[in-house]
Amino acid sequence: MKTHDKERLVEQTVTYTLEMDGQLYVIENVPARVNAETGEQLFAPETVSRLQQIVRGQAKPVRVIETPVYDFAA
Repeated sequence: MKTHDKERLVEQTVTYTLEMDGQLYVIENVPARVNAETGEQLFAPETVSRLQQIVRGQAKPVRVIETPVYDFAA
């Protein structure tokens, strides 16, 4: 892991999740710069482009998980 002292960002891989059209997508091992204090994840433009390609593409996922969904207000 590489730290950018001035910005307090750490380069690491993260798990990115996205809900779109009622479908949950989980993409593992995504390169990101993470703020060590807040946990905010920052992605390079080329990473965002690749994430969009993965979600919109027809590639077969490496695995499929079952995810329970709860309603906080229930």
